[in-house]
Amino acid sequence: MAYIQMKQIREDHDLSQKDVADYLGIARSTYASYEIGIRPMPAEYVSRLADFYKTSTDYLLGRTQIQVPYPAQNTK
Repeated sequence: MAYIQMKQIREDHDLSQKDVADYLGIARSTYASYEIGIRPMPAEYVSRLADFYKTSTDYLLGRTQIQVPYPAQNTK
């Protein structure tokens, strides 16, 4: 599964694959393999990128076209 949204949002933020790979602490080639769908991206990285881009994991995974993240839940 290629993560089309991840490439699009990265480009929308004028970032290179190396920029995102450096943020995640991985090699650029590893990130590239995630972005084009050669390897599945670990959930931890998807979650970190959702926080970084201020969006939802569902958006990054192509499960929704709504880029706005879900509202925070009150845990009290």
